[in-house]
Amino acid sequence: MKITELTTVDAFVAVDLHDADVTSVGIVRSAPKILQSGATELARSLTYTFAVLEQQRSGASAGVNAVPADRPGAIAAFVDEIRPMVDAGSFLPDPGKGVDPADLESLRAVDPRSRLRLDQVEGSVLTDHLIGVGAAAAASAAAGDLDGRRVAIEGFGSQGPALARQVVEWGGRITAISTSAGTATASDGFDIAAVSSAWWADGDQMVAQFGDVEPTWKTFGAPCDVLFTGSKMGALSHQGAEFVKASVVVPSAPIPVTTKAFSMLRRAGVTVVPDFVATAGPVFAMWPDDDATAASVEADAVAAITDLMDELQSHADGPLLAGCYKAEAFLATWRDELPFGRPLAA
Repeated sequence: MKITELTTVDAFVAVDLHDADVTSVGIVRSAPKILQSGATELARSLTYTFAVLEQQRSGASAGVNAVPADRPGAIAAFVDEIRPMVDAGSFLPDPGKGVDPADLESLRAVDPRSRLRLDQVEGSVLTDHLIGVGAAAAASAAAGDLDGRRVAIEGFGSQGPALARQVVEWGGRITAISTSAGTATASDGFDIAAVSSAWWADGDQMVAQFGDVEPTWKTFGAPCDVLFTGSKMGALSHQGAEFVKASVVVPSAPIPVTTKAFSMLRRAGVTVVPDFVATAGPVFAMWPDDDATAASVEADAVAAITDLMDELQSHADGPLLAGCYKAEAFLATWRDELPFGRPLAA
């Protein structure tokens, strides 16, 4: 892992397989203080995504340290400085927390990836849509199917509308939803059209539209069969794992499960899906065939993630470790040394 400090702005770029002549991809986040440790974890997760899909590419991640008032100028300086990296393919950025897609628009002309990934699908950018449907596909495979399953979504975010729609389309019933503003529950299941409308209208405050709001952490102990988690890195720690009632835990964003929580859940017989598989959907929109459409990319992503989960969950060590073994086996075919550390939060 190599971290490059920028010279014109308080920012950095972390590239996982920095010594390889390969394309590196990752998100850019901005806040008063972006921790480099978190960026390296994000980069590692995406490295494993590429590896489990047998692609010789590297994960990366960047941070721009700026208070809100200074953010526009800081991000503009960041974009100007990394332009040669984008042109060379050594870092292809995507917007993360605190960065608007428009902030990176000037880089699109030198970014070799398909612009299809930026298309709108049912109100969401295709990449967000693919995270949602991909996570649902991973959950369906891990649980056998979603028909009749009770589902809780911790960290309902930009991927939430697509995730919720897919869960319900496949027969699931969403009984708990949380955002940073709290947890809302509905024992009979939420009306998904109402949930999506509430998200687009009020964002994290959407939960106030659905009755009494409980603390956010209550989602972890919701009575359900499948728990999606993805509010932040390390969201599901050992403290939350103690209360999990679901039999399947599925990441809907990178690295939401800590190492200690994973150990506890595994001992309890809970299946933990690898984040680098569940969130792999956007990769299918980066370099699709010339005649690809949003619908065909979605179909490819769902099929590939389902096939991967069918393969991984048969392993005696469970799908998360099996996914690590598979990714590492591919990395060993073209790397002299494996990167140190697996994609789990500290």
